[in-house]
Amino acid sequence: MRTILGTVMAAIAMAMTTVPAQATDTPVLTIYTYDSFASEWGPGPAIKEAFEVDCSCEVQFVALDSSIGILGRVQLEGPSSKADLVLGLDTSLMETARNTGLFAPHGVQLAGRTTLPVAFDDDHFVPLDWGYFAFIYNSEEMANPPTSLQALVDAPDTMRIVIQDPRTSTPGLGLLLWVRSVYGDEAGDAWAGLAPKIITVTKGWWDAYSMFLEGEADMVLSYSTSPAYHIVAEEIDKYKAAAFDEGHYMQVEVAAMLKNAPQPDLARRFMDFILAPDFQSVIPTTNWMYPAGKADLPDAFAGLIQPGESRLYSPQEVAQNKSVWVDEWQRALSQ
Repeated sequence: MRTILGTVMAAIAMAMTTVPAQATDTPVLTIYTYDSFASEWGPGPAIKEAFEVDCSCEVQFVALDSSIGILGRVQLEGPSSKADLVLGLDTSLMETARNTGLFAPHGVQLAGRTTLPVAFDDDHFVPLDWGYFAFIYNSEEMANPPTSLQALVDAPDTMRIVIQDPRTSTPGLGLLLWVRSVYGDEAGDAWAGLAPKIITVTKGWWDAYSMFLEGEADMVLSYSTSPAYHIVAEEIDKYKAAAFDEGHYMQVEVAAMLKNAPQPDLARRFMDFILAPDFQSVIPTTNWMYPAGKADLPDAFAGLIQPGESRLYSPQEVAQNKSVWVDEWQRALSQ
């Protein structure tokens, strides 16, 4: 999940994290990730400090504008990429990433170390956190939010919702998969029903969420854990996630090491570190997602919605159908 303050400071973070390391004998582990992960308020600083305690190295995050942007960067750079690791892809991008041939098996033992609500066993990708996509609303302004995806489709066209583009944003892609998983071949009709209510489609999560916070939309696509941020960081409890009867689509964020990593030994150590307590304990109150490994959750997580059904396509299904489903989405919204 993209933290709010963290994203505001993205430009600063990018400037701080993309400065080349000075000449030194200390090895540098270079990690490509999305901007809010590396920001001052994201998980990056605490994770960097914890790993550097024992690695005799420097961890350098390179902040990019999105998870899709991370994959695009390493595809563009190819085998000569300076990245040792990428951190922040998700299961919807895994197969596409794997098919580039740029990533190496991680060698990390996953069995008994993950706490995901779904089975996860992959030799190239290590899960770092997970969550559910959800529409967020202001409970002081909306007394009766939709209780299902169908209710949102059938809502009056005066309802104002803002979503993200599935071609540039993993939350946007998550909604595309959510709708497809509920409606199947009727997904185009569902998008046509949603279209009059969609006031804009943004490139990334923060653009959409900021519009919602500024009162420009009644609901925004985000995460079921988003209200926890407002409760813990702002002591505001008016923002809620709408629980939908059809269940919610999951996101599992993952990391992978590059086959041509300049620091392969450090990269393997970091891949194993991802499921360690010093990494996982940082996730709930910095990335505002559920940890993929064992870690305590703050009290604010106890009041979050618990979807009755978890929806998730396999990486292979997404890779095989994504372009067709995106075309379907574009046709419906352009009518």
